[in-house]
Amino acid sequence: MSIRAIHTAGTGMQGYLFNLDVVANNLANAGTTAFKRSRTNFEDLFYEHIKLPGAQDNQGALTPTGVAVGFGSRVQSTEVDHGEGSLLQTGSNLDIAIVGDGFFQVQDGAEILYTRAGNFTLNADGEIVTTSADRGRLLEPAITIPQDATQIVISSQGVVSVMQPGATTLTEVGQIQLSRFINSQGLIQRGENLYAASDASGAAQTGNPDSDGRGSLRQGFLESSNVQPVRELVDLIQTQRNFELSSQSVQAADQMLQLLNNLRRF
Repeated sequence: MSIRAIHTAGTGMQGYLFNLDVVANNLANAGTTAFKRSRTNFEDLFYEHIKLPGAQDNQGALTPTGVAVGFGSRVQSTEVDHGEGSLLQTGSNLDIAIVGDGFFQVQDGAEILYTRAGNFTLNADGEIVTTSADRGRLLEPAITIPQDATQIVISSQGVVSVMQPGATTLTEVGQIQLSRFINSQGLIQRGENLYAASDASGAAQTGNPDSDGRGSLRQGFLESSNVQPVRELVDLIQTQRNFELSSQSVQAADQMLQLLNNLRRF
């Protein structure tokens, strides 16, 4: 039985080590624009049923409880918390925050990816792109800002307009669109603040901001990470304590096995 206890406690230690990685990643991205924290979900493993509830005893009566022992736990899934982070005012014309549901669309080769990080910039052709370290990804649909534009104005509905020399009114140059998903938990995390659609997320429902459940836009703001450092530190301490308890179970089982082994000498 002690061998089983060692294995059972070992599954718990493996799960807590994995959870430690998740918490560490959350803390590492506490300052990442529009980052969404993850949570580890656990589930218990199968059980050995020595006696099932409702079995008849020697007198023919039904037993109210049974006898069973489990074989530990495992990581069931990691769940992304898509709750909104707080807004940080930057004043930059190409910093855009989404207030509500939705993702920006960006081109990655032939693929469309999704992000809530609205820290955009312009490339050499005047197109709005992401500020990725390796290469800027075009905003989809593509929007080009004229080289002589003196002011960029983005409305809450995503209309992009510019002011040009000699003009007295704004000129509309594009329309930002947002995508939302029936199951945002099904999105695949790609890194660089990007997500990819999957069969689990469903197809992207694309349209203008502030329509059909999509959020509105705020120019000159960025969405902060929704990581709460205090909460993550509490999870970190709890994970460490649970790991220590599981390791103590392994030590106790090992000591009991040593005691049984010593009994054979008498």
